[in-house]
Amino acid sequence: MKLSVRDWGFIGAMAALVLDQASKLLLLYGLGFRDMLPGSAVPVLPFFNLVMVWNPGVSYGLFPARGLLGTAFLALFSVVAVAALGWWLWNAHRTSLAVGLGLVIGGAIGNLIDRLVYGRVADFFHFYFRGYDWYVFNVADCAITVGVGALLYDALLRPEPITAAAKESPGVTDVE
Repeated sequence: MKLSVRDWGFIGAMAALVLDQASKLLLLYGLGFRDMLPGSAVPVLPFFNLVMVWNPGVSYGLFPARGLLGTAFLALFSVVAVAALGWWLWNAHRTSLAVGLGLVIGGAIGNLIDRLVYGRVADFFHFYFRGYDWYVFNVADCAITVGVGALLYDALLRPEPITAAAKESPGVTDVE
């Protein structure tokens, strides 16, 4: 059975969502991170800690939600973004685009579930090296980042071919 471009996007979304939620359930309930004080760290490697951080905002803690109304706004924004990306995925014709969209959708849904259940997003992974460190993130954030990378790859390295109809449209020039 041959998978369609759309199927690859849905596989990407499901993989991101399942891995994100499984890792959060394991860390929050299996390893007891839910009961840890925010900022508590468990050293794993000389350059990596598991840290309990509750993020009330979006990536990098930007635009923190203040109260129920802020949380509802961020949740609504996520639903609208997922719907728009879902429409784009439904109409995608290239695998790299579909997988990128799927990863972003799966990551966004994973963080949306956190926001709806806990009112904020659970982040755990903290990498650092010689005084430099990265923000604390989760699997959903990784999926979104890789997905955006795939979208950039698709846009910059695999542009849409100019069709005959587009060549005849006003404002389109043929540079060869």
